[in-house]
Amino acid sequence: MKYLDPKADLTFKRVFGEHPDLVISLLNALLPITEEDAITEIEYLPADMVPDNPLRKYSIVDVRCRDKKGRQYLVEMQTVWSAEFRQRVLFNASKAYVRQLGKGEQYELLQPVYSLNLVNDIFEPDLKGFYHHYKFVHVEHTDRVIDGLQLVFVELPKFTPHTYSEKKMQVLWLRYLTEIDENTRVAPDELQADPAISKALSILEESAFSEEELARYEGFWDMISVEKTLYNSGWRKGVAEGKAEGRAEAIFQTASNLKNLGISIEIISQSTGLSIEEIMNL
Repeated sequence: MKYLDPKADLTFKRVFGEHPDLVISLLNALLPITEEDAITEIEYLPADMVPDNPLRKYSIVDVRCRDKKGRQYLVEMQTVWSAEFRQRVLFNASKAYVRQLGKGEQYELLQPVYSLNLVNDIFEPDLKGFYHHYKFVHVEHTDRVIDGLQLVFVELPKFTPHTYSEKKMQVLWLRYLTEIDENTRVAPDELQADPAISKALSILEESAFSEEELARYEGFWDMISVEKTLYNSGWRKGVAEGKAEGRAEAIFQTASNLKNLGISIEIISQSTGLSIEEIMNL
């Protein structure tokens, strides 16, 4: 048996964007929701395209859904962390909250919006925990909360099974996201024993994907490789400092390096904004 990595765009949306029972299980396991308020039913909503920086022209909220109480849930897998990601998450959640009401409708109709963001990168190196929960609280009296937006960020590389045992399903889903990839031939017994995780594993079987889908899957990881390279290069510094000349020079140098590594010209063009002709002339 050969599996694909569940963190890729194609696989993540296949598992959680097409199977309501699986996204319900994931949300109940990872969000700060009590058993009494557990999600039992959802409907999928359109995942709007979000304006973003040049490296994420293709980035959208992976899964957007609503339960029978009217609460909305945004789920996103982020493979590369960037400084502006928090703002984009807040923007998406705020937009979903505001769009609940039509003109003239009462504010009492507003329901909470939960944003679950799974990040395959470490962005809080100074914090020990991997689970970061944000909500509106009174600065001096933290028991006073304004309901509305709740944002959860999970640093997947920090997770190890023995560090978090409050919820069994939380551990199982995080193990699914962190332990399963292209090198997996036999999934751990603990994962196969749970019906929801077992179903999610079966969806990842390479044989379930067409040749075209597998090509898209490989292209996604090439894109991520390009993105990481750009963000670790002088391009990022040039953007931050607003130095056009340095930025342009770094883009061309990085594109040349990626071309030498065998990354396809089309992907380099999509990621850097350079034309195919410019890249071919490097």
